[in-house]
Amino acid sequence: MQDREARVVIVGAGFGGLTAAKTLAKAGVPFVLIDRRNHHLFQPLLYQVATAALAPADIAVPIRAVLSPGRQKSHIEILMDEVTGIDRTARTISTQGGATIPFSHLILATGSDYAYFGNEDRWAPHAPALKSLDDALNIRRRVLLAFERAETTSNVALRQRLMTFVVIGGGPTGVETAGALAELARATLARDFSNIDPRTARVVLVEALDTLLNAYPRRLGAYTRKKLEQMGVEVITGRPVEDITTDGVLLEDRSILTANVFWCAGVKATPVGEWLGVETERNGAVRVGPDLRLEDDPHIFVIGDASSVDDESGDPLPALAPVAKQQGRYAAETIIAEARNHPAPDPFRYRDWGTMATIGRAAAVGKFGKLEVTGFPAWLLWGAVHVAYLVGFRNRLSVMLNWLWAWVSYAKGSRLITGPDEAAIDALDSGRAVEAELDKTVTNLEER
Repeated sequence: MQDREARVVIVGAGFGGLTAAKTLAKAGVPFVLIDRRNHHLFQPLLYQVATAALAPADIAVPIRAVLSPGRQKSHIEILMDEVTGIDRTARTISTQGGATIPFSHLILATGSDYAYFGNEDRWAPHAPALKSLDDALNIRRRVLLAFERAETTSNVALRQRLMTFVVIGGGPTGVETAGALAELARATLARDFSNIDPRTARVVLVEALDTLLNAYPRRLGAYTRKKLEQMGVEVITGRPVEDITTDGVLLEDRSILTANVFWCAGVKATPVGEWLGVETERNGAVRVGPDLRLEDDPHIFVIGDASSVDDESGDPLPALAPVAKQQGRYAAETIIAEARNHPAPDPFRYRDWGTMATIGRAAAVGKFGKLEVTGFPAWLLWGAVHVAYLVGFRNRLSVMLNWLWAWVSYAKGSRLITGPDEAAIDALDSGRAVEAELDKTVTNLEER
C-alpha cells in the first residue's frame, strides 16, 4: 500500500463519527473514516427491524452515499476495515486488512457492545443481542420461525415453549422490544394461522432492578409497566437472571421454558482502552477531559459510548445518540479551529433536549427537563424526533409511510423469513428429540 500522509482519522461511523466526518467535510479538512461496515445504522429503531415493522434499508444508509468522497473538494477516504491496534508513539493505526495509517488527530467513536456480565460464552449463544442489522434479522427470523414451527407441531408443551418470548433488560431497548413483540403477536399475526392463536403468545420482560426505565423518573417507569401489562406483557422486576440455557431462563425463584430469549441488558465499550493502553471505567469506557481528549494526548479524542465524561453536575453523560452527535461535532470543530489557528472552543457542554422511549401503539414516555410526558403526545414526539434523526430523505419518507400504514391497518410489512432457515429452526427446536425430551426438561428445571 502506498505511503499515506498524516491526516485526521475517524474510527466508527455511528452517530458521533458520522457527525464529525460531515463537519470536517463541510470545512474542507481531509480525513480518513474507518468502519467495519459500509453503512451508518440508526440503532434506536433496530428493534423495529427485529419485530418485522421496518426493513433494514429503512434505518441504514451507505456511508459513501452520505459523504460522497468522489465529489468532495477535500480529500476524503473511506475504508471498510477494522482497527486492531493504535501506536500512540508512532501515531499510526493498524487494521485487520493490514493497513498502517498515520494520523495527525484521531477521533475514536467506536460505540459499545452488549455485556453479559461475564457470561458471554454461556449465554450469548442462547440469548442474541440487538446491535447490528445482522442481529435484527437473526431475531426476526427466530421470532417468525417460532410461530411457523408452533403451527406445525402437535405437542402442546413444545408449542407453548415456542410461543414464549423472554426479553431481558428493562431499559428503553428492552421495553420497546417487548412491546413490539406483544403487538406483533396480538395484532399483526392474529389472523395469519389456522392451528395456533398468536394472541396466546407469552411475552415476558425481565429486569434485575425493581423498576423499568431506571434512568427515568419512577413515575414514568410505573406508567411503562402498567401500559406493557395492559398490552399483555408479563413484567418481572427485581429478579436477576441466574442462567440461560437451550431450555430457557432461570431466575432465582422460577424458571421460564422458552426457545426465544433476547438480550437487552448491559453494555460495554469497545476495546478502545486496550488499543490506547490506558485505564478504563468498569464498563470499558475511556475517561477523557472536558475537551473530550485524553489527558496526556491532545491529538486523540474519544467520544460517544466509548468515552466517559461528566456533565456540569458531575454525573456521567448517558450513552445516547444526541450525546454522541454533539460530541462528534465538538471534536471536529476543535480540529478545524486548530487547523485555522483559531482559539479552541470552550469545554464541551451537552445540551439535553430530553429523553424518550416508546412502549407501543400510541404510548410512550418522555422527560424534557422537569417536564414529564406520557401517552399519545409523547408517542407523537418520539416519532417526530426519530424521523428527524434518520439520515436521508428516503429513509425518513419510508419510515413515516410504514408507520402510517401500520397505524391504519395494524400490519407489519417486513414479515419475511430469510437466511439460513435450517440453522434457525435448529436453534428453536432440535426436531423430534425436543419433543421426546421435553417432559424430562420440564422436570429438571422444576427440580432446580
